[in-house]
Amino acid sequence: MSDLPGGLRTRFAPATTGYLHLGHVANALVVWGVARATGGAVVLRVEDHDRQRCRPEFEAALLADLEALGFDPDEPSIDDLRSGAPSDYRQSDNGEVFAAAASTLHARGLVYGCDCSRATFATWSSEHGRVWRGGGCPGGCASRHLGLQPDLVWRVALGEGDEAWDDVVLGPRPGPVAGAGDMPIRDRHGNWTYSFCVVVDDLRHRIDLVIRGQDLLDATPAQIRLGRLLGRAAPPRFIHHPLIRRPDGRKLSKADGATSVRQLLDSGLSAAGIRARAAAAIGLDVTGSWLPAALPPGDPFV
Repeated sequence: MSDLPGGLRTRFAPATTGYLHLGHVANALVVWGVARATGGAVVLRVEDHDRQRCRPEFEAALLADLEALGFDPDEPSIDDLRSGAPSDYRQSDNGEVFAAAASTLHARGLVYGCDCSRATFATWSSEHGRVWRGGGCPGGCASRHLGLQPDLVWRVALGEGDEAWDDVVLGPRPGPVAGAGDMPIRDRHGNWTYSFCVVVDDLRHRIDLVIRGQDLLDATPAQIRLGRLLGRAAPPRFIHHPLIRRPDGRKLSKADGATSVRQLLDSGLSAAGIRARAAAAIGLDVTGSWLPAALPPGDPFV
C-alpha cells in the first residue's frame, strides 16, 4: 500500500467463543493480504479472556480452520499453540500481565470499583430521556471509593475529550474517549475485558497496524487513550474494513451457523471458494473499491 510503510506487525485475534465464520475469513483476508502486500508480519492471538464463554474445543477448531484455509501466521506457529503449552499469545495464560497493567493504572489513581450494571445505565437513561454520555458512571462510583472488590466491575478513568486517528481506509476520524462511561477493564466475574486486553496485548506484541471491522470504530478513541496511559508513545495505524451483514442488516455472528467455516467445508466448498465468498461479501473482488492498492486482484493465496 502506498500510504503504509513496510514491515508493519498486524494481528489476527479471534475470541474462542465459537467457530470461525465468514466474517472472520473476511478479516483474515485483509490482515494477511495487507501484511503480504507490505512485507509485514501477522501475529496470531487467542483472545480467550472470557473464561465463561471460551472453550478449548473452539481454539482447536480455530487452528484447524486457519490451516485448512491457508492462513499461516508468522508468530506463533499453529503447532506451538496446538501443543497446549503456555503461550504469550493466549490471553488465558497471561493473567499476571493484565493484572500488572491494571496495578500500574491503579497506582496512578485511575482504576476504581463500580457496582453499576447494565440495568443501572438503562434506569438512568429512562429517567433522563437520553443515554449516559461522557466519563464516570450513573452511580458516581469513582467518588464512592468502593475498592477493587472481586464482585465489582473495575473501570479506568481515561479522562474527557476526543482522540483522533487517520484511518487508512476511512481517513481522519475523531471520537470521544468516554462515549458511554469509563471503560470497564474487569467484569464482575473476574474476566479482563476485551477493550483492556487488546490494548495491553497490542503493546506487548509490538502491533503497529490494527485491522478490524467497522463495528469497532467507536472503541478506538478509548483504546488509543488507554495505550498512551500504559506508555505507548504513538498509537498503531488502523484499518477498519466493511462487515459482512445478515439480510436484516445485522452484523454476522457466531450464531449464524450456516456461515461457519466448518459447515462450509463439510458441505464441500473448497478453501478457495470460502475465501472468495468472504472477499466478495466485503468488496475485495472489486479493485480499489474500498482499500486502494492494498491487495492484488484475485486470491492472494493461490
